[in-house]
Amino acid sequence: MVRNKILWSDETKIELFGLNSKRYVQNALFGMGNPLLDISAVVDKDFLDKYGLKPNDQILAEEKHKALFDEIVKKSKVEYHAGGSTQNSVKIAQWMIQEPHKVATFFGCIGTDHFGEILKQKAAEAHVDAHYYEQSQEPTGTCAACITGDNRSLVANLAAANCYNKEKHLDVDRNWSLVEKARVYYIAGFFLTVSPESILKVAKHASDNNKIFGLNLSAPFISQFFKEPLMKVMPYVDIIFGNETEAATFAKEQGFETEDIAEIARRVQCLPKVNKNRQRIVVFTQGREDTVATVGDKVKMFPVLDIDQNDIVDTNGAGDAFVGGFLSELVQEKPLEECIRAGHYAANVIIRRVGCTFPEKPDFH
Repeated sequence: MVRNKILWSDETKIELFGLNSKRYVQNALFGMGNPLLDISAVVDKDFLDKYGLKPNDQILAEEKHKALFDEIVKKSKVEYHAGGSTQNSVKIAQWMIQEPHKVATFFGCIGTDHFGEILKQKAAEAHVDAHYYEQSQEPTGTCAACITGDNRSLVANLAAANCYNKEKHLDVDRNWSLVEKARVYYIAGFFLTVSPESILKVAKHASDNNKIFGLNLSAPFISQFFKEPLMKVMPYVDIIFGNETEAATFAKEQGFETEDIAEIARRVQCLPKVNKNRQRIVVFTQGREDTVATVGDKVKMFPVLDIDQNDIVDTNGAGDAFVGGFLSELVQEKPLEECIRAGHYAANVIIRRVGCTFPEKPDFH
């Protein structure tokens, strides 16, 4: 099938899947990003008012929010999850895969503290092979989800996540060997604010070895304020993900002079690319509208799964979940259509639940 060749070269297939036809290989999927410990608790309006929070919002923690994290932990029922955009995606990919464990590897920076220990435990429970860079200057990054009724107010304190150090972690032989072991790489654009040099090293390795490197536009501010590091990485990107808002912002910043998502996808595909053996794939989700993706030289629409609006609990993790589902099939060399179908399935599961959580096993066939 020609369409498989968009994703995989025959040489990679043989090397990855060998003669024993194992569908998955440990450490075949590599992610790097900002690890956050998600802390969820039901709070009341007084708690929101105390910290100046809106019922349904996402903000970065300021000085006035520092005490919030300790206070929310003292609430009666607190749930902890391994979070942060990239870690969510590789965690969902691993959930979709189930066996073997540790198909997904994850790098990021945490603190040598109590929250760091919980994060390591939660990553292990999700069967992700997390190798964190641990330092003591900054505490482990956290994201407090303050739940009131159907609303979630998210307060993220990146802290240690901002401290990732290429020389002290990525360049270390035992860690770099895990990068070399992988065949598919995924990094959310948020990490461009932390260590663009680490992203470039991984992206160049993927390109030089004809492996697959995926990047997410992640948020409009990345295309606006981190344009230079983003465009330095772009020539090495084999698959670019984003939603319709991020796509439109990217197009505006690049002077595309169009708001048509299909046309933007076409233009992004045609941006300069180093590895000519792979045609870039562009995948833009649009909430409940069709997902837009480039297939060969065409742009196609892929309908999402129907869902009753009353069944939607929380759409915050939908984008991360879509990518996770997509990656779970990509590491199996499945065609693009199957990767997107898995992405839609994973997103459909996650938006029915609070936070980026999932049932014990997927029901994906």
